[in-house]
Amino acid sequence: MDGAELTCIVHVHSVYSDGTGTVAEIAAAAARTGADVVVVTDHDDTRAAAEAGWRDGVLVAAGHEISPGHGSHTLALGVPRPVRHRGRPLAAVLDEVHAAGGLAFAAHPFSRGGWLLGRAGRAAPFGDLRLGVDGIELWSLVTDTLEHLHSPWRLLRFARDPDAVLADPPAANLAAWDAIGARRRMPAFAGLDAHQYGIRRGGRVVVRTMPYERTFALLRTHVLLDAPPTGDAAADTAAVGAAMAAGRAFLARDSLADATGFRFGAAGGGPRMGGEARFEAPVELVARAPADCELRLWRDGRLVAGEAGARELRHVARGPGVWRVSAHLRHRGRLRTWVLANPVYLR
Repeated sequence: MDGAELTCIVHVHSVYSDGTGTVAEIAAAAARTGADVVVVTDHDDTRAAAEAGWRDGVLVAAGHEISPGHGSHTLALGVPRPVRHRGRPLAAVLDEVHAAGGLAFAAHPFSRGGWLLGRAGRAAPFGDLRLGVDGIELWSLVTDTLEHLHSPWRLLRFARDPDAVLADPPAANLAAWDAIGARRRMPAFAGLDAHQYGIRRGGRVVVRTMPYERTFALLRTHVLLDAPPTGDAAADTAAVGAAMAAGRAFLARDSLADATGFRFGAAGGGPRMGGEARFEAPVELVARAPADCELRLWRDGRLVAGEAGARELRHVARGPGVWRVSAHLRHRGRLRTWVLANPVYLR
């Protein structure tokens, strides 16, 4: 039984790098959206750590985004100071994170670049996902969306009404994730890369686009802890990071409907979401949703079962594979991804 489910906003930038909000303002925005955790990851800067902790019922966790100019950006959690990257191979950077007892998650690993920002919009993919990353930002809200908007009209529409534009994570991201999963476990989470682009003057933001509060409501990561939070911010932050690295998490478009309570795993005490086990006999997989939706079950990236207008899907896995489930809701006349769960790996 799960000890607690926490709704997390991951990958946010503050005034300590290229965001326009203070840590206190970011925490307040997260609280207004009903989130439990917000993970601040400024570029090559760990000053937010001095302001981390429980604020107004929200756990502010502070890491940093290791940001080489060529890409291979890494969200580092649990590392006390910025990790040097200039002129160093990626493997050495990841080794330093792990030697410090931290976790390393690949940020926007499937970045392809886009027309929007000209030279600044060049691709920033992750160099080699075969190296020791602890998970990937499978759906990077701002990066993936802006790279796939191919006209000023679509950009304006997204700025005005994001829910009208967002539909699904990029298919290429999912295909790459499935291919990686065939070789090794690869926990995934949703990241925002939120900056609240704008202008800050005199201690306040006078011009803003994509405000934190609105962005925080769009896409989140729900983590499943073995025990409720303790109130000790350091211990609770470590528990959130460990759940992400274990794949005990799912991605959710909570702006479509609250996904709290979604579960996926093997019946009868088998592997849970993110778990791995040796396939020795048929395994019944069960997905449960908190609202009627279309549930789809995927094996190695191929759709094998589905239920429409359902809250539960059961399927007997009769062979090994990377088994994952997605849930979809109809919104404004279009079926959209609502939940994407980490797989059960049967080898």
